[in-house]
Amino acid sequence: MKRILVVDDEVGALTLIGIMLDRGGFEVLKAQNAKQALSMLESETPDLIILDIMMPGMDGIELCKVIRSMPRHAETPILILSTRSDSDSVIRGMEAGATSYLPKPILHHDLVSKVRSMLNLSAIER
Repeated sequence: MKRILVVDDEVGALTLIGIMLDRGGFEVLKAQNAKQALSMLESETPDLIILDIMMPGMDGIELCKVIRSMPRHAETPILILSTRSDSDSVIRGMEAGATSYLPKPILHHDLVSKVRSMLNLSAIER
């Protein structure tokens, strides 16, 4: 089972994304801020990381840069999932090292399909 780390400061969004991914057949790790995420990444090696941009303290763009600087996670696919969908935010996210970018709100099948494609999983593989 592929493991996904979801980082979002909004508990409701974190829960909803977690449910979507769980139903999609993924194991979900959750962090509510960059500090928690970085602490988890010291011992965990997720197959993919989903980041929100707007978080207190270190935002998702900075967190993405930090993750990319970590040799152990430098190649881990990173999906930015954010309410900020303007071109400047998308460009900043991609320049920070994100693999892909999706706007919120997101539908269950869109999220699961995107995660599967980023992990090169077929629709039947779990």
